[in-house]
Amino acid sequence: MRLSVRSTLDLPRRLIGLLLAAVCTCLTLPWQTADAQQLALPPLAARAWLLLDVGANQLIASQGARDRIEPASLTKLMTAYVVFAALRDRKITLDQVAPISTRAWKTGGSKMFVDPKKPVTVDELLHGMIIQSGNDAAVALAELVSGSEEAFAVAMNAEGKRLSLTGSHFMNASGLPDPQHYANAFDLGVIAAAIIRDFPERYAIYSVKEYRYSNITQPNRNRLLWLDPNVDGLKTGHTESAGYCLIASAKRTDRRMLAVVLNAPSDSVRTQETQILLNFGFQSFDTMRVKEKDKPLSVLAVWKGKSATVNAGVSHDILIAIPRGTDERIKAELSSQQPLLAPISRGQRVGTIAISYEGRAIGEYPVIALEDVPVAGIFGRMWDTIRLWIK
Repeated sequence: MRLSVRSTLDLPRRLIGLLLAAVCTCLTLPWQTADAQQLALPPLAARAWLLLDVGANQLIASQGARDRIEPASLTKLMTAYVVFAALRDRKITLDQVAPISTRAWKTGGSKMFVDPKKPVTVDELLHGMIIQSGNDAAVALAELVSGSEEAFAVAMNAEGKRLSLTGSHFMNASGLPDPQHYANAFDLGVIAAAIIRDFPERYAIYSVKEYRYSNITQPNRNRLLWLDPNVDGLKTGHTESAGYCLIASAKRTDRRMLAVVLNAPSDSVRTQETQILLNFGFQSFDTMRVKEKDKPLSVLAVWKGKSATVNAGVSHDILIAIPRGTDERIKAELSSQQPLLAPISRGQRVGTIAISYEGRAIGEYPVIALEDVPVAGIFGRMWDTIRLWIK
């Protein structure tokens, strides 16, 4: 990989993919179609699917990722995200006892089997919703957090807007069918990755293989938890119209992949196709650390400062996913803001680094000052003023 440096008075504005910002900025790589086929990804028996490198925030391959689908119980990923946020903000607590309404108790579909006469905690409801896929648990949590399931759906859509979801709309907390309740593979991948990123302390629930409540033990429907020791989540979904759906994530060494498979014909097929996607990601792609956090990339000229230069770098590791063995095709070009005038504070943006692969743009990332540069004395400032004028 090669780094070149140039100066500019007007920084480029083609922000193709700020991959470090948030998973909602996931980028479909330029080589997605050609290289995925070249690397022998077989056809998958599902209406829509995608594979995401979570660390790099990059889409490796996809099909029908923006197609509108019925999310079924995959809805509970967004339900959990909103509940996790309420826990983080201390609006509710894990040991808090939640009232069970008649509506929650009578909710159809898969159940945790809550009882209005039996106390149940938020922690138990979360386990019942995530592991057992209890629709009754989802409704009970929604009513606790927002007062009603309708109000909770408003919160779900508001959170979706914050995550930049563009193809989803939620009408309930459980995923029961509704004409105005829909999503797509891309948005569901964003939600799943946001759970992993924003609530790592809660994510472990998704790896629990079974849960017992009210003397009833139910297994987690994600069969990959038994078949692949690297898989540690996330969620299944199924209705007659939605087909069999699965979102699964696996971590091998320090790399994490996330696969979304929607509308497969059977439980076994959704499991098989999801495993194929995860294996493809780990075996055919590498996650490269292109630039390291807080490590100097370049020394930039500074005017009117006590120091004539400043060390510049990035505030986060820059990771990208590329076909295995092709790291020499990555190039980086740093553009500095010039003239760069003191005072400069550590963390201040001083340029941009553009990453490309085989000449095709991947993304642009802020370059920051890694140190403070105070203003020079009056004579130093005067001298640099003259130099800039001559220049």
